[in-house]
Amino acid sequence: MHLHVRDGEMMRLVTPLSAAYFAGAVVMPNLVPPVADVEAMKKYEGRVREAMGKQNFLPLMTLFFREYGEEELRRAKETPGFFGIKLYPAGVTTNSDAGVSDVLAAESTLRVMEELGIPLLVHGETHGFVLDREEEFLPAYRALAEKYPRLRVCMEHISTSASLKLLEEYENLCATITLHHLLLTLDDVVGGKLNPHLFCKPIAKREADREALLAAALGGSEKVMFGSDSAPHPQEAKECCGCAAGIFSAPVALPRLAQLFAQHGALEKLQAFVSDNARRIYGLKVPGKVVVLRDEVMAVPECYRGYGQKVVPMDAGENLGWSVVGREE
Repeated sequence: MHLHVRDGEMMRLVTPLSAAYFAGAVVMPNLVPPVADVEAMKKYEGRVREAMGKQNFLPLMTLFFREYGEEELRRAKETPGFFGIKLYPAGVTTNSDAGVSDVLAAESTLRVMEELGIPLLVHGETHGFVLDREEEFLPAYRALAEKYPRLRVCMEHISTSASLKLLEEYENLCATITLHHLLLTLDDVVGGKLNPHLFCKPIAKREADREALLAAALGGSEKVMFGSDSAPHPQEAKECCGCAAGIFSAPVALPRLAQLFAQHGALEKLQAFVSDNARRIYGLKVPGKVVVLRDEVMAVPECYRGYGQKVVPMDAGENLGWSVVGREE
């Protein structure tokens, strides 16, 4: 429910790695320039479909939030493949400089979105101290939930226990949780030698936050769903000064989740977290696909190469305890 496939040669390399083992994904619009009109979205969808080849996979397309007129929003709603609109506060993450400075300013756009049933997907951070940015954004979520009670607002890639508490207060709020926020704390990123491949936004938080997120996922909370936020960058853009934010988790997402849920005796909760909750929350109809996982070793490559690109995955060079051993479509 949250995926970056970029564009160009990088897209050709990474898109098949998600399309092979998922039935669909919500594709983020923060390209340069951003995907901010229906024609650009349709062209981007065409490039995604070309990159995924003949995989049985549904790319769910998004528009970059700006002030849209009613006619534009109605046209988007009627466009096959359109899913929702992604809101980025200006400058908070990769390619977000064209984002908004006041979340509630575009009232006419939000009212029409509410009327048409268009989901609002939000990267919820401020520009405050890095560990506090998500929590400082919570009043904006509260204001959105109260002012637009019929607007489905998704709190994307939540990373704090405070976000989970707010989630339970409003029926129209839901949230995605990443694999890396279920596994990592800030100590994993900067506690020893800096690990640039684990640097992401929102940054991994404290152990208490990780435990709260894990309890929600393992406990079968119906308001949370898996969103990988898999965000590839070329190796040279990660291993450098000014390291780019993003963790490339697509190739290991399902095996690593299976391993995690199995370790906690909660494999029966995995299907809901990965798929069922999202389909219910949004009324999604996606292609049928059965993925077979088994507790067999998966050797994760040091990197993925192709089309002139080189990208390092999460758990590079490690052996996972579970692997994908088959699929049926």
